[in-house]
Amino acid sequence: MASTQHQNGDAVSHPHKKLKHTNFITEAEIQSEFSHHEPAVARLNNGAFGCCPASVIAVQRDWQLKNLRQPDQFYFNHLKSGLLRSRTIIKDLVNARHVDEISLVDNASTATAIVLQQAAWAFHEGTFQKGDVVLMLHYAYGAVKKAIEAYVVRAGGSVVVVPLRFPVTSNDEIVREFRKAVEKGKSRGNRIRLAVIDHVTSMPSVVIPVKELVTICREEGVEQVFVDAAHAIGCTRVDMQEIGADFYTSNLHKWFFCPPSVAFLYARASPKSRDLHHPVVSHEYGNGLAVESSWTGNRDYSAQLVVPAVVDFVKRFEGGIEGIRKRNHDVVVEMGKMLVEAWGTHLGTPPDMSASMVMVGLPPCLGIMSDSHALKLRTRLRDEFGVEVPIYFAGGEEHASVTAYARISRQVYNKLEDYVKFKDAINQLVTDGFTCALLSD
Repeated sequence: MASTQHQNGDAVSHPHKKLKHTNFITEAEIQSEFSHHEPAVARLNNGAFGCCPASVIAVQRDWQLKNLRQPDQFYFNHLKSGLLRSRTIIKDLVNARHVDEISLVDNASTATAIVLQQAAWAFHEGTFQKGDVVLMLHYAYGAVKKAIEAYVVRAGGSVVVVPLRFPVTSNDEIVREFRKAVEKGKSRGNRIRLAVIDHVTSMPSVVIPVKELVTICREEGVEQVFVDAAHAIGCTRVDMQEIGADFYTSNLHKWFFCPPSVAFLYARASPKSRDLHHPVVSHEYGNGLAVESSWTGNRDYSAQLVVPAVVDFVKRFEGGIEGIRKRNHDVVVEMGKMLVEAWGTHLGTPPDMSASMVMVGLPPCLGIMSDSHALKLRTRLRDEFGVEVPIYFAGGEEHASVTAYARISRQVYNKLEDYVKFKDAINQLVTDGFTCALLSD
């Protein structure tokens, strides 16, 4: 028996309490999992390509070899059941009602093509009328804008863009502009057939109040809602029942530790969802999107099969994927504040409108006055300083308070030194009197 002494001197006996022992992953183990990363580079751009730990890469390699050793056995005995396991995990993770609502595809761009292809057919077949509207945010990803042009505009649809300024200071700004755009779309006398809404925009990075915007769409008679959430899973809260969209896609290789490339497309069960088809037509055409997507020809499906291994990896962290997400958010906000304090600038959004990425204002004396300047400065940081970070030109006049922002990411492999390295690089450029005007065209 162990005893403790109360402040009044009375001894109290109680059974010995066992100390809690945790088996959570250590910092050394994290760095080992990502030891294949280039050590000389501060990787502050997880948002673009994501990352994959060594333990998951090893499982992927096992799947690849299983296929290469005996492809017939792999196809008939392993592929279908393995994909179903992955889809079931995602179904539970995002709170879909049924596994058939979850399809695995290459990336969010493929998912976008699937949804917009259905819209294009509706125009061609006369279900939608010429001039009917697709709504999208000004912040929409460039490839999504191009897909809307290719599928919808070419088929006879029109586009209404929700204008959003940057920096943004509140969700109310976004909601207000969205309502105005909905009214604009309806004022033309045509129906708004589809709203394409981002969950976490890419550049600039902003967490959009997606639930509120979906609610507005329902209230205003917008026929269908597609949420492009390429960055969302592993980066912010994702719940299909809470969000209420018809379609929702997110990459699993950005913030969910899968190897490239794999994404899921959620299609809420409905008569219209049954007419969704993969753009690559193979033997499974007509058997439902989830089945069609499970076989698009002989190719490497290993990225879609490692989802159980990813779950094993994230369970090694306190709080699992939600714990990782929260810590990433807290740290990236802290690092963003450290950088803007050092440079005398500001963040592009309030912390609660960021996820695992934050927009950090760059010193105006760098003279970033165009998209070309932003790209060239990014190249300079990579080649000369070993810092990988995307830069967003926000517009503005010379000598404006801030004309450009860096989008910094935080993932589990990042260390304080990565952000200090970025800070020191920018400080060095400022000390040297560097401006983008010195860069040759």
